[in-house]
Amino acid sequence: MFNPAEPVFYRHPDYIQAAGARHTVNNPATLAPEGEFAETTVAELDAVLQAANAAQAKWKRLDAKSRATTLHRIANKIEATDMRRCAELMSREMGKPYPEAIGEVANCAGAFRYFAEMARDEAGKVAGTTQAGSFQHVRYEALGVSVHIMPFNFPILLMCWTVAASLAAGNGCIIKPALATTLSTLEFMQVFEALPEGLIACVPGGAEVGQYLIASPLTHAVAFTGSVAAGKAVAMAAAGQMKPAVIEAGGSDPMIVTAHAPLDVAAAGAVTAAFHMSGQVCTSAERFFVVDSVHDAFIEKFVFEAKRLRIGNGLTRAEIGPLVSEAARAKVIRLVEDAIAKGATVALGGKIPESEPVGWFYEPTILTGCTPDMEIMREECFGPVAAVGRVADFDEAIRLANDSPFGLGASVFTTSLEEAMRAADELEAGMVWVNNPLIDNDALPFGGWKSSGIGRELGRQGLDAFRRSKMVIIDHKPVIQDWWYPYSDSWFYEEGGRKHV
Repeated sequence: MFNPAEPVFYRHPDYIQAAGARHTVNNPATLAPEGEFAETTVAELDAVLQAANAAQAKWKRLDAKSRATTLHRIANKIEATDMRRCAELMSREMGKPYPEAIGEVANCAGAFRYFAEMARDEAGKVAGTTQAGSFQHVRYEALGVSVHIMPFNFPILLMCWTVAASLAAGNGCIIKPALATTLSTLEFMQVFEALPEGLIACVPGGAEVGQYLIASPLTHAVAFTGSVAAGKAVAMAAAGQMKPAVIEAGGSDPMIVTAHAPLDVAAAGAVTAAFHMSGQVCTSAERFFVVDSVHDAFIEKFVFEAKRLRIGNGLTRAEIGPLVSEAARAKVIRLVEDAIAKGATVALGGKIPESEPVGWFYEPTILTGCTPDMEIMREECFGPVAAVGRVADFDEAIRLANDSPFGLGASVFTTSLEEAMRAADELEAGMVWVNNPLIDNDALPFGGWKSSGIGRELGRQGLDAFRRSKMVIIDHKPVIQDWWYPYSDSWFYEEGGRKHV
């Protein structure tokens, strides 16, 4: 059993033990304890915030090249470090299959390299002047100290997306990991050894810690990934403090399989989109709209591909690990039972696997005959369930895909260029994938529409989220302007008995 050296929060260069209440981490596959950590106290939070602000005051004054060099050192450390312990901790904490855990941490270096160089390109604008002899431009500056409230599903990668951007912009960073993935986050903090002391910290704890950080006058921006309800609460709390916030609040992503879809590819892609990490991905495909003429053939292939998936502990040869908690599985069961009660048919799964009586496992499930009145078509399921509805044509598929309070991502399988272009034009989502779901790119903005969030991670927008603009007007030759007070007599004239300016 892993039992880390009881790290509680990270303050360069050493782990510091905190005095808060102890929290035990249980493996969702075995229900056995894997380790513990202490929640951060208010006194410790205040100390961390003071240290971060002091360090950030110096960090922001560094030139962009020097900050970029430090971020490249972080990327080098990620690539040179044996991440097996971190990945195994993640699997033990939240059930993620080990190959996905090791892949997650291995992919983090790219974000630091991207933002290291992006921040060197100031991208300020020199505007066409409004007055002769005036140099008019915009520049960008750091906000201060950013708060990063992280989810359990991609605790390291999503943290790196926003932390890399914030550091590159010249900020300090305070990370509040999810309770379910605190140990692996603490383990990963060693990669930040190149940063100045105090500039970054990891502060374990529950919602109270996040609330305290948002409310503190010593923080200046917020990045959050999690549920819609929590995202709205964070957004309102940040707005109450006039702090910018990037909110990624999940979704119930649609996938459309058109009459022109390559069905073998669509079925294989659907298995990954629906069941990757047991469906616990914000951009998982949850609502499927399959055109009538290919519906039955697609379902046959979809079921065949899904049956190949293995269920088990994330540290074994399995693609489907447990859900993160009992409550998470209970929600999945509720939504599946509601769909069945309202007429859905179970084409595959729909139950707890007999092979895994211990832990929060649920079989990969395919439901057919799903209709808009079912709760599973209205809520985020966040489990290994694909709810499939039969539609008459592409137009109906687009309409039903958009009939949702969510708008994170959307996928389409088709060989028709017209359908692909219409999907890109008409789908109400922050991201659209054609024939290749779940892909991201450090250079392109990641985020959702509607209830799925505000702001963007990655790309230039992801960098700008952590800095503020400043308009600068410089007249290199000081002169008295003719429009300054008081007006000269020539500015006034009479017409029809009235005075004009």
